[in-house]
Amino acid sequence: MATLNLGRIKPVFRGAYSGSTAYVVDDIVTHGNESFICIQAHGAGTQATSVTAYWTKLAAKGTDGTDVGTTITTQGDVLYRDGSGLQRLAKPASNKFLQNTSGGVLSWEDAGGGKLLQNVSVTKDAVATSSASGIPSTITNGGQLFTNDFTPTSATSTILVMTSTISISEEANSANIPWLALWNGSTFVAAQSGHGLDSRYAGSLLSENHSLCHTFAAGSTSQRAIQVRGGIDGGTAYLNGASSANYTGSSARISMIIQEIGA
Repeated sequence: MATLNLGRIKPVFRGAYSGSTAYVVDDIVTHGNESFICIQAHGAGTQATSVTAYWTKLAAKGTDGTDVGTTITTQGDVLYRDGSGLQRLAKPASNKFLQNTSGGVLSWEDAGGGKLLQNVSVTKDAVATSSASGIPSTITNGGQLFTNDFTPTSATSTILVMTSTISISEEANSANIPWLALWNGSTFVAAQSGHGLDSRYAGSLLSENHSLCHTFAAGSTSQRAIQVRGGIDGGTAYLNGASSANYTGSSARISMIIQEIGA
């Protein structure tokens, strides 16, 4: 019976190409991270894979990638791409914000002005009595509505103080002007006057809602008492009174807000 030689019916993988090995048709080898198939038999040491008469490339090598693990090395690093490839932006040493230029370059920058550094709220639900006359010239003038020890974190910060209250007087003189005054430690900062008292309560009681909102430079990081005091320029005032029947014994709950705003 006759024998029919079909030859190879499938390619044979031969591993990495070697110049000392002879190859036959349909041998497949790897070389330089690519694969080749032999299209013409040849002896050892004569035909490299670059000779197209003997080898055809099966799979070409792609572009080398970047090992991200060798690019970013520290917790907090940021990985980004610039014009040449993947880059590492190291984590900042302190609190900063991430800035991106129009050219796509990333950098850590210091926070600009206006950042809220502290916010303190102090509440009061008691009546403060004042018999002072005129806007204060010393810190002992007026009734103490609020006081709070406050320590700025930066000498260049701006301190904002806000509060409001109601002034009640039993003096029958609507021309009397109530006021609130702000003190930074022992330094007088500013005063806010009202408009004269209105007959909002029964009998001889006169009242006015008024507020204070002012800023001043921190100047240092030393602790200081921030005070809001109040009074009326004639007679006795009851700050934060809330009852038409017993204004010295009933009060509202009010707040003083102190904010430190970064330079």
